[in-house]
Amino acid sequence: MYKKMRLADTVRIAPELLGEPLEEAVKLALRDKLEGLVDKKIGAMVAILDIFEVGEGHILAGDAGVYYDAVFDALTFMPELQEIIEGSVLEVVEFGIFVGIGPLDGLVHVSQLTDEFVSYDEKNSRLITKESGRSVTVGDHVRARIVAVSLNEREPRDSKIGLTMRQHALGKLDWLEEARTAKPKEGGEEKEGKPRKKKKEEKKGEAPKKEEEPKPEGV
Repeated sequence: MYKKMRLADTVRIAPELLGEPLEEAVKLALRDKLEGLVDKKIGAMVAILDIFEVGEGHILAGDAGVYYDAVFDALTFMPELQEIIEGSVLEVVEFGIFVGIGPLDGLVHVSQLTDEFVSYDEKNSRLITKESGRSVTVGDHVRARIVAVSLNEREPRDSKIGLTMRQHALGKLDWLEEARTAKPKEGGEEKEGKPRKKKKEEKKGEAPKKEEEPKPEGV
């Protein structure tokens, strides 16, 4: 889930930026420091949006830079358990597909792809279902649910997000569209435009006649 958050941090302004407008220099420094990082509490830092407040600058002995306390708005992404997401397939491997969900990637294991048996077509880099012959390859758009989250602050690329597509209304978007537009199967229901046939003894526009009961003797 994307969130707009108001955060505070201390940032160092390098000597070459000291001649720039203060807020612009602070924003550039915050982007270099924070964008792309992952925090277990706030998620992945996507972008620094606006600078809300900048405090008094202070220096440290032996450091040519100036340090400022800043309050700013940022766009973050925090994957949440049971959240429904949509993304594109970035890579197909034998054990599943990697899906791009914002700044992070999630994995749909082959066991969570579909109820059908799945085989790997290494030559064409795709996974194929046995019964229906459907396939998933790079660039396909899918809808999945987040079932596991493990963020790595030191190595954001090593963060692990588990996804499933084996639930109602989840899967490759093309499959879902096919299911939505598919015509219902003809079963025991009457076909549209074909009325039920009447019995032979029923005449059009008349109710069937009842058989007269025999009168008792002596009446």
